[in-house]
Amino acid sequence: MFTLTPARRAVLCAVADTFVPALNDLPAGSAVLDFELVTQAIWAQPLGAQVEFEHLLDLLDKPVLGLSWLGPLRPFAQLAPAQREALLLSWAGSRLPPLRKAFQTLRKLCMFFYYGGSPADGRPNPAWAALGYPGPALPPDSGPLVAAVRPIRPLAPVADTTYDCEVLVIGSGAGGGVVAGELAQAGHDVLVLEKGPYFHGRDFTQREADMLGQLYDARGTLSTQDGGIGLLAGACLGGGTTVNWAGAFRTPDYILEEWAREHDAPQFVSAAFQASLDAVSKALSVNTDYAQHNGQNQALRDGSARLGQTTRLIARNEKSLTDSATHFAGLGYSSLGDVHGIKQGTLNTYLLTASEHGARILPNTHAARVTTAAGRATGAEATHTTPEGQRLRITVRARCVVVAGGAVQTPALLLRSGLRHPHLGQHLHLHPTVIVAARYPQAMRSWHGPSMSIVNDTYTRLHGTNYGVKLETPPTHPGLLAMVLPWVGGHQHRDIMRAAEHLGSFIVLTRDREGGRVRLDPHGMPLLDYTLSAFDRANMLAGVRAAADIHVAAGAERVYLPHGSLPTLRASGGTLHNPEVLAQLPHLGWRANQFGLYSAHQMSTCRLGGQAATHPLRPSGETVEVRGLYVADGSAFPACSGANPMLTIMALAHYTSQGLKATLGP
Repeated sequence: MFTLTPARRAVLCAVADTFVPALNDLPAGSAVLDFELVTQAIWAQPLGAQVEFEHLLDLLDKPVLGLSWLGPLRPFAQLAPAQREALLLSWAGSRLPPLRKAFQTLRKLCMFFYYGGSPADGRPNPAWAALGYPGPALPPDSGPLVAAVRPIRPLAPVADTTYDCEVLVIGSGAGGGVVAGELAQAGHDVLVLEKGPYFHGRDFTQREADMLGQLYDARGTLSTQDGGIGLLAGACLGGGTTVNWAGAFRTPDYILEEWAREHDAPQFVSAAFQASLDAVSKALSVNTDYAQHNGQNQALRDGSARLGQTTRLIARNEKSLTDSATHFAGLGYSSLGDVHGIKQGTLNTYLLTASEHGARILPNTHAARVTTAAGRATGAEATHTTPEGQRLRITVRARCVVVAGGAVQTPALLLRSGLRHPHLGQHLHLHPTVIVAARYPQAMRSWHGPSMSIVNDTYTRLHGTNYGVKLETPPTHPGLLAMVLPWVGGHQHRDIMRAAEHLGSFIVLTRDREGGRVRLDPHGMPLLDYTLSAFDRANMLAGVRAAADIHVAAGAERVYLPHGSLPTLRASGGTLHNPEVLAQLPHLGWRANQFGLYSAHQMSTCRLGGQAATHPLRPSGETVEVRGLYVADGSAFPACSGANPMLTIMALAHYTSQGLKATLGP
C-alpha cells in the first residue's frame, strides 16, 4: 500500500506549488492540499498503480530526474521555479507515454484537491473568493427540505453473518435499484448489497473533494490504464442515480432499432420495452417543468439558435421544484448528491419502495464473488465494513442473483466468480467526452442551476452513420473545472481560474463505435484498457469545432480548446478573429494524455443479445454460462447508447424484472 513518507510529501508540496503558485492573496498549492485525502485517493487505486505513483515521487526526488528533460541533474525541489515548470511542460509534450501520464496524474491530483478541497471544519476554500465561487448551497438546518430520519433502515451486522433470500441484488443504482423495487413490491424476498455508503439529506455536504471521495468509485480517481481517460462512476446507495446530472434521456429510436437488428434483441423495439420506459419515467417524475437555465445552458441555446441549429429541453428526474433561488442554486450540485431531496433517483424511489416492501439493504459491502453449484447461482461472498472500520465476512444464500454493479465492476465480479465467456469484459464503451470552455463578458455562474438543461443533437449522426456527438453542459464546480482546463503554466492557469465566474463550458459527448475492455489485475481489481479510435476522434473533433462555433455565436470572448497545448480562440460580437487556430485543430497530436478525455457513462461489457457465442447474456439478461445469474445495468447494453444512459438502464432493468417475476413465480 502507498506510503506518503516525509520525502515524498516534500516532493508533492514542490509539485503542487509549481502547478498552483502563490499569487497576490492566493496561497500556493501545498498550503491548501489535504494530504490525507490525497493518500486515500491513491489507496483507492489498484496496487500496481500505487507502486507506480511511489516510483514517480521517488524519481522526482533524485538527481537522475534531469535526464527525463535534459535539464540540470537535481531533484525537483532543488530546481528554480521556472525550471520546475519547464520540466513539467516537457513531460506534458513528451513523445514518451509514461512521462505524459506522469504529468497528467500530478496535474489532475494537484488541481482537483487545491480547488475542490476545503477545510474539515467547514470553512470555505481560501481560493474560492477569488473565483467568485460561493461554495455549498445548503438548505436550512431544519424544515421540510431535510428529513430528520433516514427513510431507509439498512442492515447493520456486528459479526460475520449469513443471510438467506430469494433474490440477491448486487448494486443499487439505475439497474439494481429498479430490480429491487420491482421484485420486492411483487412479494419476493430481496436482499441488496451495495459497496458504497448510504447518504441522505445533509450527509451530502456539496464539497467536491469530500463527496467525490465518498460517493464515487475509486474515490473519483478511476481511470484507464494509460491514464488517458478519467472516469466518474457512482459508488453509493442509489449508485449513479444519486450523483448524476439528472438528465433523463429516452433512448433514440434509431439506437433501439440498431440493437434489435444487429444483436438479435427484438425486445428493444417491442411495446413491452416502451412500456418499461414509460413506467420508469413515471416513477422518476421525469419532466421539463424547470423555470430557468444557468449561464452556460442559455449560451448553448442562444449560440445554436444564431447558427440555425435546433436545441431541445432535457427532461430531468426532479419533483417539488420551485422557482426559488435556493432550489435553483441547489440544482447545480446534483453531481455531489442532492441535499434538497428534489432529484428522484433510485434512492428516493425504487429503493424506498423495496425497503417499504421488506427488502433488506446492506451498504458498505463489497461482493467478492458469486457462488455457484451445478451450473446455477447460489449466492455470494462479500465483505462488509462497519462504521468503526471492522471488516466482516458476509455469506448470502439465494435462489437467484442479479448483478448490477456497473460496466466496470459487474464484469470484474463475474470474472472473479469464474465466468469465462470470451466477450465478457470486452466492448467497453465510454461516451468519451471533452470540455470546450469559454470566457464571456457577463457573469455566468454556471455552478448554479440545472447542470444540464439544453442539448444540441445536430451532430449525432455524422456522415450518414449512427455515430456522432451530442453537445451538452457539465457541472462546473472549481475542482473539476480546474482539472479539465489545460495547463501550460502556473500563472496562466491561475488567470483562467480567476475568471471562473465568467466561464461557460460545453461537453462534446461522443458515441464511440470502437470499444475497450475490462480485465483483472492479480488481486482481482478491474483494469481498463481503452484507446480512442481514429473514427471516434474525427467525430469528437467535429464536435469540438461545433462547440467552439456556438460559444463564439453566443458572445464568448475567449474559447479554450481542449488540447493540452491550449489553443485559444479570440472573438467579439459573435465574430471569430483567429479561425486559423480552429483549422489547425485536427493536425495537433491527439494521443493519450495530450488532451483531457473523460467518461461519465460506461457500457456494454456484458452485452446481451441472441447470439450466445458473442454475447455473454441471453436476451432475458441471464448469463449464458450460469443459470439463475442475471445482469441488469449498463454493462448489458448491446452497444453504446448514444445518449445519457440512466433512463435506458432503468427501462432495461424494469423489463428484465418482469421476466424474472414470471420465472420466479408468485
